[in-house]
Amino acid sequence: MHVPIKVDYGIRALVDLAIHAKEGHSVRSADTSRRAAIPQAYLAQLLHSLRKSGFVISTRGPSGGHSLALPADEIRLSSVVDSLDSSENLVQCFDNLGFCVHVPACAQREVWKNVEDAVFGILDSITIGTLAERTKAAQEAVEIRKELTFN
Repeated sequence: MHVPIKVDYGIRALVDLAIHAKEGHSVRSADTSRRAAIPQAYLAQLLHSLRKSGFVISTRGPSGGHSLALPADEIRLSSVVDSLDSSENLVQCFDNLGFCVHVPACAQREVWKNVEDAVFGILDSITIGTLAERTKAAQEAVEIRKELTFN
């Protein structure tokens, strides 16, 4: 299964905002771009989409930037995927029974529907807050390993 780059980068950007945007302060997109390894021009498009979807607040001016519009624990990955990925289903015959001549007697259709339901269930159970916590823990573990290696 392939995760669209737009979804991957969008989630990375939201996690960065969850970690770095403190109460009342915004994060500059250049900083998010650097930390999350997202090209700045592409990040600008993503942040625009995430703002339109209600996940991000943008502030203009010298101390402007971006922050989460909702608490990180309220932003489910399933919602982010829904807002950034236009592909509706894993296979096209779910919505368009006339798409495939095999639909009336296709055993695969049910398997793919179960896979899609399982993936959605996992995405619905994880929040940006959960990923932010996991990311911080992983970053701390890397720093500890670096310290141990150099000492």
